Amino acid sequence: MDFNNHKIIYSVAIFIAAVLIRLLITNSLKKIQLKFGFQKARILVTNKIITILIYITVIVIISFIWGVDEKQLLIYVSSFLTILGIAFFAQWSILSNITAGLILFINYPVRIGDTITILEKDNDTTGEIRDIGAFFITLRTKKGELITLPNAIILQKNIKYYPQPKG
Repeated sequence: MDFNNHKIIYSVAIFIAAVLIRLLITNSLKKIQLKFGFQKARILVTNKIITILIYITVIVIISFIWGVDEKQLLIYVSSFLTILGIAFFAQWSILSNITAGLILFINYPVRIGDTITILEKDNDTTGEIRDIGAFFITLRTKKGELITLPNAIILQKNIKYYPQPKG
C-alpha cells in the first residue's frame, strides 16, 4: 500500500469522525433545548456555528495530512483573519452581540417566558422574554409593546428576573 492510500484512509477517517462529533453535538443540543425550553431558532444558530468550526478544523487537519506547508497555511489564515478583523472592527458591536448571544444561551439564568427588569439609572424596562436570537433579545411589556435589545446590553446591565413558575 503506498503512502497516498494512507492519506486517503486518514482523510476519510477524520471526515467520518467529524460527522459523528457533529451528530453527537446536534443530539446534545436537542436535549438541552428540551431540558431548558430554549427556542428552536437558538438551537439552530448554535448548531450552525459549531458545525462551521468543526468543518474548518477538518479542512485544516486534512490539509496537513496531504502535505500543505504550514507556513503557506499560516500566511493564508493570518491574511484571512486580518481582513476579517478589519471588517469586524468597523462593526465591533455585531461581534460582541453574537458572543453575548452565545453566553446567554450557555450560561445565563433567564429563558424564554421569564420576566425581567433591566435596571437603569432613570428608566427601568420590564418585560417577558419572547425571543433570544443571535443578535437581539425581544421583550413584551405589560402594555403589549415589543422591545428589542442587543444581547450585549443584557450582559452589561443589572437585571432583576422573575423566573416562570415550574410545573
